[in-house]
Amino acid sequence: MNIRKMLVASVALACALGPATAFADTSGKKIALSNNYAGNSWRQAMLTSWDKITKQAVAKGVVAAADPFTTAENQATEQAAQIQNLILQGYDAIVINAASPTALNGAIKEACDAGITVVSFDGTVTEPCAWRIAVDFKAMGESQIDYLAKKLPKGGNLLEIRGLAGVSVDDQIHAGIESGVKKNTQFKIVGSVNGDWAQDVAQRAVAGILPSLPEITAVVTQGGDGYGAAQAFAAAKRPTPTIVMGNREDELVWWKQQKDKDKYETMSVSIAPGVSTLAFWVAQQILDGKTVKKDLVVPFLRIDQDNLETNLASTQKGGVANVEYSLEDAQKVISAAK
Repeated sequence: MNIRKMLVASVALACALGPATAFADTSGKKIALSNNYAGNSWRQAMLTSWDKITKQAVAKGVVAAADPFTTAENQATEQAAQIQNLILQGYDAIVINAASPTALNGAIKEACDAGITVVSFDGTVTEPCAWRIAVDFKAMGESQIDYLAKKLPKGGNLLEIRGLAGVSVDDQIHAGIESGVKKNTQFKIVGSVNGDWAQDVAQRAVAGILPSLPEITAVVTQGGDGYGAAQAFAAAKRPTPTIVMGNREDELVWWKQQKDKDKYETMSVSIAPGVSTLAFWVAQQILDGKTVKKDLVVPFLRIDQDNLETNLASTQKGGVANVEYSLEDAQKVISAAK
């Protein structure tokens, strides 16, 4: 099943939607993207998707502007200041990928009090006035252990590669991995490093810890770190364990090479970078007067052994397996939450 079909299946409704929403009410509205970090391929793909879809929306007169802003450092204080600047610049909605679930709440409340719609995604926020578009990241982490329990019923030692320290997504995926290990006690986490969701960082971190580790059966990850881990194991001349991948093109290429060579098996899972475009359309629908629940859930994207080639073929070189959302997709997600 390709990614687009996965999306449609996950948000299918029992009844057909009504007529498409008119654009007239938002043609003069301005939407901003506040992003806290752009240092890996997932974030770059996220920004590229935002740029592609929002430029089309502006050209069609759906909104007047949809401008992206990324902070220089992954610091909540810097992003809070950025949000305050966007308030002063007169944006009607701010879409946020947040550095912290709580540290931005003061700035977000200021935006809400000024009549600005705030929609958070990926790194969501807890301020009640904001909307949240979330993947069940804990379930995403737990799904890795569930997969390994079926593939490796005898269990073994695990190396965990975590994401960017202090970000809620990292904490949630880690909690899911821990929960999976508690259910499947044949596995034991014997080492943990931060890979910052970046292959080069992950490779250095894994290379640094490997000499102190016993034999590793599998590596559990968060995305953007699988290929780096594989390179570290190869450089150390250690057997390649089962490494869970994160839908990055370089990971999928490496997996395909190993699959063709010796039938190497694994799985790959991540959130689609194009979730930023869903957040854009949700903000547009709120500005257009639609009733939208504060919490929306979208599925994570999983690639398995039997659909690797199909998904690799549709993934841009240097990019991430992705889906970009349309207005109709957003309407389905909104309706499914009611």
